[in-house]
Amino acid sequence: MDAVRVSEWTRLGELDGPAGFLTVRGHRYRYPDGREDTWDILVGGSTVAIVAVTEDEQVVLARQYRPGPGKVLLELPGGNADGDEPVEVAAARELLEETGYVAATLEVVMQTFLASYASHRRYAVLARGCRRVAEPDPGDGEFVETVLMPVGEFVRHVLGGQLTDTDIAFAGLTAAGYLKPAV
Repeated sequence: MDAVRVSEWTRLGELDGPAGFLTVRGHRYRYPDGREDTWDILVGGSTVAIVAVTEDEQVVLARQYRPGPGKVLLELPGGNADGDEPVEVAAARELLEETGYVAATLEVVMQTFLASYASHRRYAVLARGCRRVAEPDPGDGEFVETVLMPVGEFVRHVLGGQLTDTDIAFAGLTAAGYLKPAV
């Protein structure tokens, strides 16, 4: 298959209700004061996002269109864990598929929820000693370009607000020793 250029997608319409990786489910609750209400909960499995660093301190990124923000962003590689797939296995698979890179080591450095109204678990994985071994082979519906960015520039990129996994990026940078926690 010929490489398809990463660019913005063309929105064809809108749907009300679930249509993708997450399901919206209404959960009914009784509050401590006796009142009742329904909350929309995003239900989904687990995803991984990888802070992948090469031996020469370049961060491996995936340039791709993001439908929420509605634009092309330089993002962390990552994706869904398949079923009961271990987080490290999902991270290695996603890194290879999206970028063509493999890591010498993988370490889960954080787990968080997507939001306070979501059951969806997100995992931050730090990948060290990354090297390119293949051409990227993203799945259907994925259009990705691999970009390398020096760590210092990546820190500025994260602080610039043009990344959807900012918390994951900070967790990986901190675990790698590039940032110092202020405690």
